[in-house]
Amino acid sequence: MTNPVVGTSVPRATRFRWVVLAIIFITYTINFADRSNVGVLIPFLKNDFPISNFEAGAIMSFFFLGYAVSQIPAGLFYSRYGVRGLATLSIFGFSFITFLLGTVNSIVSMKWLRFVLGIAEGPTPVGMTSTINNWFPSQEKATATGLGYIGATMFAPIIVPMISVWIAVNFGWRYVFYSFAIPGIVMAIVWYIYVRNRPEESPNCSPEELQYIREKSDGGISNTDYKDLGWIDRFIRFKEVKLVDSNAKIFKSWNVVGDTCAYFFMVCVLQGLLTWIPSYLVTAKGYSFLKMGFVASAPWIGGFIGSVAGGWLSDKVFDKRRKPTMLITALATCIMMIILINVPENVSLVALTLFAVGFMINVGWPAFTAYPMGLTTKDTYPTAIALVNSGGNLGGFFHQ
Repeated sequence: MTNPVVGTSVPRATRFRWVVLAIIFITYTINFADRSNVGVLIPFLKNDFPISNFEAGAIMSFFFLGYAVSQIPAGLFYSRYGVRGLATLSIFGFSFITFLLGTVNSIVSMKWLRFVLGIAEGPTPVGMTSTINNWFPSQEKATATGLGYIGATMFAPIIVPMISVWIAVNFGWRYVFYSFAIPGIVMAIVWYIYVRNRPEESPNCSPEELQYIREKSDGGISNTDYKDLGWIDRFIRFKEVKLVDSNAKIFKSWNVVGDTCAYFFMVCVLQGLLTWIPSYLVTAKGYSFLKMGFVASAPWIGGFIGSVAGGWLSDKVFDKRRKPTMLITALATCIMMIILINVPENVSLVALTLFAVGFMINVGWPAFTAYPMGLTTKDTYPTAIALVNSGGNLGGFFHQ
């Protein structure tokens, strides 16, 4: 029996993947804030520019058109060259365009800058989710997606209305864009320094952590190491599938295409909440700007909690199956939207209902992103999620 040498230390596994997730969360919070702040600022913009409801919708929609256009090219690029360089450029690019939005002198220029903002932001979500796919084992993918990626899309609208209104009231709406541009430039530098394409390339990821990530990655649904969920498996028709191992096959995979179609309709609902509730509460309900900021944040508080809970459920309770939470959120969203339409005009009740709507929409939201992780290889996933995101954001474009 060999005794340990006094003074030596046993190597410990790092947890740097969670630092990477924190960077993703902060970066995508900024990304989502830069796209969504204009929805809060529409009432302020109307004081300087003649804006009809149609033009307000166009301002929102032009972003999603540019966003959808850049997704698939970004996915193809990431599949071949990795995430680090283009993601850094994307983060810096959307921050710079955000600054330029504060300089516009016409609605026409704002529409086109929103389109360019969409193009600049497009590579970011593909890079974020591809990084999660590379850095996390399969039993943590949905949890990481719900907390770091989807959670950021819910956290940003919690704080954006309040911050935007405060800046606009005290300094003017242009300073909202100026202020929001700065954090993104900082995070572009942070991303380039700390986030590598894969954990193997990072000096901050120990061999023990790397071994954990790779040993616990099952490579997709083709792995048979799943517990039997009985009637749930029969209902969702759970079965082994051959992993999609080329980008060309992505566009022929019904599983990926079906996920894209479902995401299209879900984003229609989500973006309706994001872009129209602030303006609706001010113009139709007569809420003050400060009260509007409070009520408009309610669905996103519920959404943040729902996305974290949904990712955990998908990983732990449903054992890496993604369809159950997707089906739960689709059905529950329909029910909650009916309730929202008929809720009495009471501020507290409206806020509570919006909270519940946000929660139910987002229970299944991480699964739409994590689902292709189990169908593809790490090299083809960027293209798959780019297709899914393109479909979803076309939903954001057409819902206007």
